[in-house]
Amino acid sequence: MTDVLLVEDDALLREATQLSLERYGYQVRTASDGRAGLAQFQDRAPDVAVLDVMLPHLDGVSLVRRIREESRLPVLMISARTDPVDVVLGLEAGADDYLTKPYDIPVLVARIRSALRRAADFAQDLPQVAEPLLHFGDLTVNTASMEVRRDGRLLELTPTERKLVLEFAAEPGVVLSRSTLLERVWDYAWGGDTRVVDVHVQRLRAKIGRDRIETVRGFGYKLAR
Repeated sequence: MTDVLLVEDDALLREATQLSLERYGYQVRTASDGRAGLAQFQDRAPDVAVLDVMLPHLDGVSLVRRIREESRLPVLMISARTDPVDVVLGLEAGADDYLTKPYDIPVLVARIRSALRRAADFAQDLPQVAEPLLHFGDLTVNTASMEVRRDGRLLELTPTERKLVLEFAAEPGVVLSRSTLLERVWDYAWGGDTRVVDVHVQRLRAKIGRDRIETVRGFGYKLAR
């Protein structure tokens, strides 16, 4: 059974979300503040974490950073605030996705399932390429082992970042629109906030080289050959 860690300070929303997720077959552990959530994570790492941004004692962004020091597990952030700064801070801290309140439980479940698919053995869903080992300057992408190296050094990437770089590597030099990346990487068949793509591209650039992924203004991004 999939173990979900839900950290939410609103008691009514926390209990309602827990009951709803349990009806979908998830095992849900809860915490009402950031410190308690961190303790739950350190006691036993969940399969996926769902964190509110505005938490007492330790805010959601700081909690994501603490989790990322120890784990690559999927993290979804939830916030009542739609300020782009809050969204960007959460994603830059290492969150894989986010939702704004109020949210529908089926949408939350869909996002959880999508995040878990990316974190699981997604080799079956990898883009098809002719050779398993691809070279782009100092960057080497192994599509068989899903490893990405820079100057021979193995890069620590989240499942979302790995899938993103594999999509680029499958079509080097081809411009991939934000909507295409949302559909392929995040499974957003119904669309989504393109800021998710932009922030993940920024994070990926910091790891593989800022010039490796080029912005094609008004269209999207491409991997430089």
